[in-house]
Parts: sequence; C-alpha cells; structure tokens
Amino acid sequence: MSTTTQRVCPECGGRLKRTGVETVCDECGLVVAEDELDRGPEWRSFADDRNDPERCGAPLTRSRHDRGLSTEIGRSTRLTGRKRRQVARMRRQHSRAQIGSKRERNQVHGFTEIRRLTGQLELPDDLRERACVLFESAQTEDLLRGRCIEGFAAAAVYAVCRTVSVSRTLGEIVAVASADEDELKVAYGALNRELGLQIGPIAPAEYLARFASELDVPNAIERRARRLATDAHESGTTVGRNPSGVAAACLYTAARSAGHELTQQAAADVADVSAVTVRNTYQDLRD
Repeated sequence: MSTTTQRVCPECGGRLKRTGVETVCDECGLVVAEDELDRGPEWRSFADDRNDPERCGAPLTRSRHDRGLSTEIGRSTRLTGRKRRQVARMRRQHSRAQIGSKRERNQVHGFTEIRRLTGQLELPDDLRERACVLFESAQTEDLLRGRCIEGFAAAAVYAVCRTVSVSRTLGEIVAVASADEDELKVAYGALNRELGLQIGPIAPAEYLARFASELDVPNAIERRARRLATDAHESGTTVGRNPSGVAAACLYTAARSAGHELTQQAAADVADVSAVTVRNTYQDLRD
C-alpha cells in the first residue's frame, strides 16, 4: 500500500481526486496513489446503509427446511484427546437434533435434490425458492405418500419453469434428475391436479435465444425466427405442437431463407425432437 501527501499531479500539475481506493489525476488520469484497504463497511444493509449497522449472518431462504437458521459446530485441529472426542459427540448429537421428524427428513432430501437440479440446469435462485415452496405445499397436502421424493422434486422444478415461462423441456430435466420420466410425470400430474397450478404452454419464442446460441446462428436469423414464431402463434399453427419443435423449425426456416447452412437434424437435436417434427412444421411455416 502506498500513500501520498501531494495536492497536484506530478506529471501535469492537474488536480488530484480520490475515487474509492485510488488517487487519480483529473487531467491526465495518472494513478498517483493506491490504498488496497477498503475503508467501507463489511456488510450491506438494504434498509438504511448509513444508520443501520446490524448484520446477523446469511439471509433466510426457503430452500432449506429450517430457513437457513440452523447452526453448525465446526472442526478445530487444536483440540486433542478427551476434548476432541467430546466435541465430536456434541457435533454428532447436534446434527441429529436438526431433523426432528420423518417429514423434515423427507423435506431435507427433496430440497437437496431441488438445489442440485437448479444448479445443474443453471436456473436462477428465485426459481429454486419457488420450487421448494411448491414441494412444501405438496407435502402439506400429503401428495408424497407412496410416491417418489426425487420425482416430486423434479416435477416441482419443471412446474415452476412452466409457470414462469422458462424454456426447459421435460427431457432436459429428466437428463439430470435422479427420477425417471414416468416418476416425474406421475408427480407432475399430482401437482397439477391437486394444487390447481396455473400452467399454460410455453411460447416457442422462449426457446429461440438458447437454441440460437447453441446452433451459433447470426442475430439476424434469430430475429427473423422470432417474427416467424410470433406469426405462427397468431395464426394458430402452434396449436397442438411441441413448442420446442416449433422454435427449432422457425430457426431452420429463417436460416434457409437467409442462405445460412443449418440442417434439419441439427435443429432437431438441439430441441430434443425428431427431424420429422422440424420438417412438418417447416412445411406449414413455408406455406
């Protein structure tokens, strides 16, 4: 760390200004001094940054059965002998006391699976929280009895993706889930039937950005495909069709009209549909 008592720039004689951890010349931009220590607060209070210095650990989260309020006994290499064995017993008993019932054990297992799925699918934190709330609602309605917990965790993630129009297909979730497709469909059917979820079909346009990125097509083709998807939706062409297949067909149609090299099989692979699906939708879009 270096400090300075200069009032003017040593290079051009300009006025010095302190910005954050650096002292910079206003005229030539020369960094005269740098303070590597951050003198500001080590926490962030969204209520009142100036007058509220309170901080008390991580924020509450719905993705844990105890809302993230539980504590943990750490491990220390300084303890030896009798004291070390005593702390080990305390840690074991403390870990057991965190789960007081079979319901909480199932909830811990389901929430852990949801966090793993949302992490592998690169889904946002708010979607993870919603999926955990949906899983907890299903447990409250006693929908998990006799059914697969991993299936309900995967179904909760898929259902939340459908409700917020996040483009994730059933195959993509099954590929990373611990449950198989039949278990996911049974759990999803129970959630949709018993909880009355407001779920509609995902618009094909929601898939276009991700598919275009994976196929490495130009932005102009993606914009053209988005217009095609909008026209297809307004004309009723998408009714009864797989939305991911419609999105792939729109990209293929736009690429073909622009002379960009893109095969039907490549578009079908990225959408996890067959080439026949892309070809049939392409013919309808062309007509």
